[in-house]
Amino acid sequence: VQLQAFGGGLVQAGGSLRLSCAASGRTFSSYEMGWFRQAPGKERELVARISWSGSSKTYADSVKGRFTISRDNIKNTAFLQMNSLKPEDTAVYYCAAKRGGEFEYWGQGTLVTVSS
Repeated sequence: VQLQAFGGGLVQAGGSLRLSCAASGRTFSSYEMGWFRQAPGKERELVARISWSGSSKTYADSVKGRFTISRDNIKNTAFLQMNSLKPEDTAVYYCAAKRGGEFEYWGQGTLVTVSS
């Protein structure tokens, strides 16, 4: 599966952005999807993940209640709705996919910058 992430940009603190991850191929619905981020000088971290059916979602503690992960298996797209953004959310965001084990397919990053 090939992934393409987009939707990043510059937003003021308290604002919102919606990231999208478009997937190629006919088997998107068989993949678990995840959103990761990497801030300058920091390690990449898992922000949110969603099961293939969308019935199971988990979030990093730092984004719980502010971010929502979702997917549309008809449109082969995963989303990350980000609300109440904080400057510490500034990072390059990546979408990823896996069928088991580690996330093995990665999209290019999209930069999110939150100004204070």
